[in-house]
Amino acid sequence: MDDAVAVVLFFGVTAYAIFGGADFGAGFWDLVAGGPERGERPRAVVAHSIGPVWEANHVWLIFCLVVLWTGFPEAFASITLTLFVPLSLAALGIVLRGSSFAFRKEVSRTSSRRNFGAAFAGSSVLVPFCMGAVAGAIASGRVPAGGKAGDLWSSWLNATSILGGVLAVTVCAYLAAVYLFFDARRFGDPAMVEYFRRRAVAVAVVTGVVALIGIFLLRDDSPYVFDGLTSRALPFVIISALCGVGSLVLLLRDVARGARILAIGAVATVVLGWGVAQWDYILPETLTVSQAAAPDGTLTTILVVFVIAAIVILPSLGLLYVLDQKSMLEPDQ
Repeated sequence: MDDAVAVVLFFGVTAYAIFGGADFGAGFWDLVAGGPERGERPRAVVAHSIGPVWEANHVWLIFCLVVLWTGFPEAFASITLTLFVPLSLAALGIVLRGSSFAFRKEVSRTSSRRNFGAAFAGSSVLVPFCMGAVAGAIASGRVPAGGKAGDLWSSWLNATSILGGVLAVTVCAYLAAVYLFFDARRFGDPAMVEYFRRRAVAVAVVTGVVALIGIFLLRDDSPYVFDGLTSRALPFVIISALCGVGSLVLLLRDVARGARILAIGAVATVVLGWGVAQWDYILPETLTVSQAAAPDGTLTTILVVFVIAAIVILPSLGLLYVLDQKSMLEPDQ
């Protein structure tokens, strides 16, 4: 039963990487769009694209925290105590990002719009970096077991965590660029289609290079996860690489829908590969999934609630995304 709850947890992590990641990546492109005049059209596409769904995309973060807290309380305690700093920065960034995105649309003064825009875009980079650093700290075995606090700084300021942070930012930017490339076509803006297509190609190459560098860093700094990625999780790594290359080819050939599907596949298999690589540890080499699991009664409750939530919530989310993709959530329709 503890294995089933761990699978549910990684289902939530994967969903958050796909939906929330693209949301943060949109903020990255808002950040680098340029000044008010040059960046006006790209920012309009970003706001138009994420406006109807940005709040729903982050329901997966709450889902993951609740499952980790209730299903694996010892791991939750160790992670939050050790990684208090990056988790606090991420929480602050999430609040700042959401409020800035909402207020930017309401204020009329140029200076206020600029300040809220900077807060939205800056926090859109800060949050995925901190999340990636947290993942790197866990993967490298720097979070102790037993509900104890590890080192407050070296736990997340190390080679694997920095790699995780940079890779998270580039992956989010890659996903967002592919989505925005698709959405700009849906909005009927040929100039922005080409704008985001070029940036998707560029960031896809950068993400691939960062991932290759990461292999060598993991070999020295996180040997357990490295061994897992090169053995039991190798099929996921290969699928991810093939999806990434396929997405790049389709981007170069100006095929938006197929590129988006393959981009999602590339990111999803990376996250799943991480989970398989460190299995059956939830904290590598110190705490297994079964050792960290809550009593059976709690695990059963989690699974029952998950099934009920899947029946009630997933169709609602699906309908939201379908209506959004059909442009039926716009104020003038």
